[in-house]
Amino acid sequence: MKRILTIQDISCLGKCSITIALPLLSSMGVETVILPTAVLSTHTMFRNFTVKDLTDQLLPITDHWKSEGVTFDAIYTGYLGSAEEIEITKKIFREFKTKDTLIFIDPVMADNGKLYPAFDESYAALNAGLCAEADIIVPNLTEACFMTGTSYKENFTEAEYKELLQKLGALGAEKVVLTGAVLSEGMTGVYGLDTTTGEYFRYQNRKIDASYHGTGDVFSSVSVGGILNGLSLMDSFKLAADYTADTIAATMKDPKKPWYGVNFEETIPQLVRNLEAAKKA
Repeated sequence: MKRILTIQDISCLGKCSITIALPLLSSMGVETVILPTAVLSTHTMFRNFTVKDLTDQLLPITDHWKSEGVTFDAIYTGYLGSAEEIEITKKIFREFKTKDTLIFIDPVMADNGKLYPAFDESYAALNAGLCAEADIIVPNLTEACFMTGTSYKENFTEAEYKELLQKLGALGAEKVVLTGAVLSEGMTGVYGLDTTTGEYFRYQNRKIDASYHGTGDVFSSVSVGGILNGLSLMDSFKLAADYTADTIAATMKDPKKPWYGVNFEETIPQLVRNLEAAKKA
């Protein structure tokens, strides 16, 4: 069984970060070790949430793992709340990365043309430096623009997407993938570049007119889970994109109309079936 370390926060209520990564990766047959950067009572779309920062616990925890000879097949990072946590994460990479360890980074910090309230452009630059140490990065369009100094706009031409991917590739990761890339009307998906071969790749599915918190975490978790199950990069992204879209569609059918996250629990059996089918294909 493959073992992955995910470094993210825990929102006790809210369906995001670790509370998505842990169940999804586990359901895909991947042993999932968590390193929580903070504990929040809810995610930040709620009012008056509480936060307990765990920055001072990160190195003592990983030092203990190192003393026990723990190794990881992959390290997957999501939301990191401060510059200090970015620097600590780099140290963790150095401590645990081998030639066979996959570093997968979702540089969570922005969306819809804006940085999240806690961050500024200096944080974006630090996140770009973290991405330089990755094998695969999966920023959304806003995050990609901030990390490369590109002016944000909602609609990019294919030539502009390619230019942006080239800029992301220059940061240092081997494979750079834009999420939420719109290449034709009514469609959305991923557009990526393998910097080692110069090859571009894409996958698009129907765009659903709805927005839910945590869908990026769903996509990233399933993507890295697919890779650890032996799927190709493209098949992993296809699995993740389809599952994310299917989960949004299922959530929209809920008569209670949940607003703070997607009903991924409902669609986990479908994910397992789709994964097994992809592995046999």
